[in-house]
Amino acid sequence: MNGWTPERRARQAAAIRAWRPWEKSTGPRTEAGKAKVSRNADRGGQRAFLREVRKFLRDCRLP
Repeated sequence: MNGWTPERRARQAAAIRAWRPWEKSTGPRTEAGKAKVSRNADRGGQRAFLREVRKFLRDCRLP
């Protein structure tokens, strides 16, 4: 595990509930920041592209 005892975990949870950092979060403010976080869930999606490239190359082979 991470070495945290149940007591330490409880203290940390209480401290975070007291700090309430989620109430101070503003998210991205600049257009660049908004563009960056809009790609957070992007996984790439290159598999379909590579499949098309392989098909194209297979069709372009000389006999």
